[in-house]
Amino acid sequence: MEGVTSSPKTAPAADLGLTPASIEDAARRLNGVVRRTPLERCPRLSADTGARIHLKREDLQAVRSYKIRGAYNVMAQLTPEELAAGVVAASAGNHAQGVAFACATMKVPGRIYVPTTTPKQKRDRILWHGKDFVELIAVGDTYDAAAAAAQSDVVRTGASWIHAFDDPRTASGQGTIGKEIAEQLGVDPDVVILPVGGGGCMAGIVTYLRDACPNVAIVGVEPYGAASLAAALVNGEPYTLATVDSFVDGAAVKRVGGLGHDVMAAAGARVVEHPVFDEIPGEPHVPVIAKADIDFAPGSVTVMTVSEGAICSTMLELYQNEGVIAEPAGALAVTAVQELDFPAGANVVALVSGGNNDVSRYGEIIERSLVHRGLKHYFLVDFPQEPGALRRFLDEVLGPDDDITLFEYVKRNNRETGAALVGIELGDRTGIDGLKDRMNRSRLDVEWLEPGTPAYRYLT
Repeated sequence: MEGVTSSPKTAPAADLGLTPASIEDAARRLNGVVRRTPLERCPRLSADTGARIHLKREDLQAVRSYKIRGAYNVMAQLTPEELAAGVVAASAGNHAQGVAFACATMKVPGRIYVPTTTPKQKRDRILWHGKDFVELIAVGDTYDAAAAAAQSDVVRTGASWIHAFDDPRTASGQGTIGKEIAEQLGVDPDVVILPVGGGGCMAGIVTYLRDACPNVAIVGVEPYGAASLAAALVNGEPYTLATVDSFVDGAAVKRVGGLGHDVMAAAGARVVEHPVFDEIPGEPHVPVIAKADIDFAPGSVTVMTVSEGAICSTMLELYQNEGVIAEPAGALAVTAVQELDFPAGANVVALVSGGNNDVSRYGEIIERSLVHRGLKHYFLVDFPQEPGALRRFLDEVLGPDDDITLFEYVKRNNRETGAALVGIELGDRTGIDGLKDRMNRSRLDVEWLEPGTPAYRYLT
């Protein structure tokens, strides 16, 4: 890529204590504590892309995510006095499980703050791993709100703060994933694709791989509704997003960590264009590129986003084809695999970062996937008040393979005279044009609710 150098630039990380040597030290501390997770070839994605796609299965850790690496590495370096005072952490769920596991293993009391949006499955697992050593506290609806409450606790009690990502000790622990990838693949990878939330995992892996495999191209992937690293790179410093979509709860961070930003900026990271950047004043500090221009030049680092709907489709495909249970954040990197055009035969590694997915969420996951694939659509239909209007809609407007999945009058009073919200699932995504044409030729007043609009979010 133009403007990206292949030589490692790790001085800012080194100044903060994140180095290949700190990652090697972390690997020694974690030996016998965390699992050396498998690196598995994925035949389906390899056939689809023409590259050699490998999945690094951190969903198979004891806590079902890589977060155990950073949490344990931090706590293993605390003094006996610090351990006696206890620890405090904030997390969307996975880091919390890593801290809870470390607390129970090391017999250290801990208080863990999570957003109220954290799925019940993750809360239950936090308490199970922490046993009698952990207190769980739900605060606010984002990671940032939970983190603010946790920091107040640290100031009040003097407990040690175990940061989920913005600590070189945490990032060093996560960086051991890069060490394992380099050792397990047998050859230097051409491309490594990583999920991004707070930026600690990517900072650690980039620091290690740019030293061990300097020609590897690295792609960081954020959810479209929480592109905090990309926003920071464009703005030249960590930037607080006004809002985030909390669906990808493991990566729904309003403000990326300073460590993650510094490492990515020093690596010459470039950003795939994203509409949120229109909100940021001033000139961009790094080039902003289109996704089609990612050429995987040796040593390049790129940050891109994928949509929440695409993530849901990937989650379902991984489950149905490979039997991999990935949570939304865990499927980020694999989602990007399906949207990029790799050189033929390239060795590509994608990190499956977590598998803590609550089964009760699958209804929403299927819904978002259908909308993303163009199979599910919503309309406001104002039926004429005459006999047989609904029957004509069924007979004359719906196609033979279309199903009504939702029918609900919008008005609270006089419901039989108001518009109805109608959800329609198509047999084939190409059928939408025919459906709209039949609606236009009918005597019905119909409004298509376009995904992402305020009306769509409010009514669906």
